[in-house]
Amino acid sequence: MADVHSKETRSYNMSRIKSKDTKPELLVRKFLHKNGFRYRLHVKDMPGKPDIVLPKYKTVIFIHGCFWHGHEGCRYYVVPKTRTEWWLNKIQGNTNNDTKAETLLEKLGWKIIKIWECELKKSSLETTLTQLLTIMHQ
Repeated sequence: MADVHSKETRSYNMSRIKSKDTKPELLVRKFLHKNGFRYRLHVKDMPGKPDIVLPKYKTVIFIHGCFWHGHEGCRYYVVPKTRTEWWLNKIQGNTNNDTKAETLLEKLGWKIIKIWECELKKSSLETTLTQLLTIMHQ
């Protein structure tokens, strides 16, 4: 099935999608800062360019969008009905890159925390952030 948008419209729409400073990322950053954690953002020379790096705790946090990273079983991960094969390849590429980055970081001795976008929705936000605090204090 062909794309429902023109090439120009699709290009514009895709250019508006942020990869940094997303709402889920800002929620986690604000929470960490409020609880006394200091961190670095999007460290380019680290595998996978983690969203949040806590050097003192040798911990990285990835905040994944459920759609973009293929969160299995999640209601926010719905495969588009147009250009399905292209999207599946795109999402599979993202998950492959995630796995490579996590493997490299683990070999370098980093602890990895992965937070999904759906875990930061109002219904589960408090639980997710409480668990994050527990993990950070281990």
